[in-house]
Amino acid sequence: MTRKSLSRFALSLGASWFAVTGCSRDMPTEPWPPNIDPIVFTDTFGAQVGFQAFGGSKLDALSIDLTERHSGTSSLKFTVPAPGDPTGGYAGGAFVTSRGRSLAPYNALSFWVKASRPVSLETVGIGNDNTGTSKFEAKRTGIPVTTAWSQVLIPIPLSSKLTAEKGLFFLAEGPQAGSGLTLWVDDVQFVNSATITNPRPTLTSQTVTALVGSTVDLQGATRTTFAVGGLDQTVQHMSGYFTFASSDPAVASISSNTVRVLGAGSATISAKLGTLEAAGSVTVNSASPPPTPAPTPTLSAADVISLFSDAYPSIAVDSWQKFGTTGITVENYAFGSNAAKLYKRLNLGFVGVEFTTNQVNATLMTHFHLDVWAPTGSVFRVKLVDFGADGVFGGGNDTQHEIAFDATSSPPFAPGGWMSLDIPLTNFTGLTGRAHVAQLILSGDTPIVLVDNVYFHK
Repeated sequence: MTRKSLSRFALSLGASWFAVTGCSRDMPTEPWPPNIDPIVFTDTFGAQVGFQAFGGSKLDALSIDLTERHSGTSSLKFTVPAPGDPTGGYAGGAFVTSRGRSLAPYNALSFWVKASRPVSLETVGIGNDNTGTSKFEAKRTGIPVTTAWSQVLIPIPLSSKLTAEKGLFFLAEGPQAGSGLTLWVDDVQFVNSATITNPRPTLTSQTVTALVGSTVDLQGATRTTFAVGGLDQTVQHMSGYFTFASSDPAVASISSNTVRVLGAGSATISAKLGTLEAAGSVTVNSASPPPTPAPTPTLSAADVISLFSDAYPSIAVDSWQKFGTTGITVENYAFGSNAAKLYKRLNLGFVGVEFTTNQVNATLMTHFHLDVWAPTGSVFRVKLVDFGADGVFGGGNDTQHEIAFDATSSPPFAPGGWMSLDIPLTNFTGLTGRAHVAQLILSGDTPIVLVDNVYFHK
C-alpha cells in the first residue's frame, strides 16, 4: 500500500476549517513578520490550516468529535477502515497551512492521542505539505497507543531550517490485526519542551558505486535520535536537515542534498546537523560508463514487441520500478540522444518492471532480448511473469521462470562490456503461459547496471 502524498484531495469539512483572517499582515505577499503560530488543532483548526487526505486513503476518514476530547470541547476523529473497505485502504493525510510558518521557536510537535483499542500508531510526522516536493519531512513510527489519552512528541531535527513550513502535521494509520479502528487526536501544537535533549544525528554508512555523470540520492539514510524524558526516540527525516560535505568535490559534489558524481576516484560524504557531526558516512566510488551505447538492433520492427528501445516503438510500461528491494533506484541515463535504464544498488536484491496495463501476448514470439552493461559483478538474473487468462497477479494461473547468467552460462555474464542477452523463450521452461506477460524482474550482485533494447521478437 503506497501512502505517499502523490495525490491531493482537499476535504470539504466546513468553512471553519480554513479560517482566513482579514488582517492584511497575514496576506502571503507580506512575509514579514514571520508567522510563528504554534496551533494546528485545539478545539478548531489553527489559522489557515486545512486537511488534505492522501491518495488511496479513506477520504472521509476524518471528522470532528464533540464527545471525545483531551481538553476543551472537541477532538479529531480518524475512522481507520477494515481490510477490503472500498472507500480506502487506510486513514491518512496532511494538515497544511496556506501561509508558511516559522517553526524556529519550537523544538517539537506535541499532540494527544487515544484509540478504540491498543494499537501501534503507524506513522506521524511534520514537514509533509502534500505537494510531493517536501524537503523537511520528519516522522516517528510504531508509537504505542492505548484507550487512554497519552501525549506524543515529535522532536524537530533542526527547527531553524523551517522558516516557511506549510506541512504542519501528517498521519497515516492502516487496519491492524485484521480489522479497523478509531483514533482520536487532540491539542496538536508546536512546543518548546525541556524534556528533549541530546540530539545524535546519523548518516547511514554505505558504499555506493555510481557512474560518472549520475547522481546518488541520500534520502532514507538520515535520522536523529533524541533523549525525550530520558528515553531515546529516533526521528527518521529527510536529508534537508543536514549539511553535507565531500572529501573530494572533483569526484563527488553535493547540490540540494543530491550527490553528483563528476569524476574518477573515490570520495567520502559526511554530514552535520547544525554544528553536530553526524555519525556515519557515504563512500562514493565512481565508475566510468561504457564509451558507446548498446548496439543498435537490426530486426524488422514488424517482428518486435518492444518494452524499451530507441530503435523501435515501445508499449507503455507502467513502471520500471513497480516493486522490489528498498534502496534500489532507476533513472534514465543518456548517451547523447540514446537512452538506457540505469539501476543503482541492484546488488541489494531485485527490482520489478510492470506492464499490466499493456500485457504482452508473446505467443508468436521466439526470444526475449535485452542489452546489459555492468562494471562489476558475477551474476545477473532475468525473470518473466505471465498473469494467465484472468490477467491479474495471484489469480491462481500465473506462471513464471527465472534465468541466471554467470561465468558458466551461455552467453556468460561478462562485466565491463555490453552483453546482448537474446534468450529463447523456450528456455523459460516455467513460463507455460505467454499470452499475458506482465512483469520483468531483474536481480544480481552488481551495484549498478545499464539496461537497453528490451523486447520480445521472432
